[in-house]
Amino acid sequence: MIHTTHSIRVRYAETDPMKYVYYGNYATYFEVARVELFRKLGIPYEEIERQGIWLPVSEFSIKYLKPALYDQLLEVHTYIRKIPGVKIEFEYEIYNESKQKITEAKTTLFFLDSKINKVIKCPDFLMELLMKNWEK
Repeated sequence: MIHTTHSIRVRYAETDPMKYVYYGNYATYFEVARVELFRKLGIPYEEIERQGIWLPVSEFSIKYLKPALYDQLLEVHTYIRKIPGVKIEFEYEIYNESKQKITEAKTTLFFLDSKINKVIKCPDFLMELLMKNWEK
């Protein structure tokens, strides 16, 4: 398993009139968390793309437990619990400042060779990095 944590402060522009985070903004929070996970593993997302790999999202599911509010500092926990094949699954938990879990989500992305536009298995350079950081 791989686990990282990233903090995000809710900006005013991300909220609705009730000052709740607008539901569509959670996808952006998860994208930021994924990018930060790769950075913490030692590879910026931009480098993955330079290596000719794209990671399109194929599935996204979310469960809202409590609202996130304007100006709260949120902790986004990101997990990779399964060794990837042609897909890589990320699970997320968001906690508010009171350490209450407010959101659970999952995204599935697949590895796409950008030169030939074909789905491929997790490339070796990325698999090696994941396995090096894998916690048992």
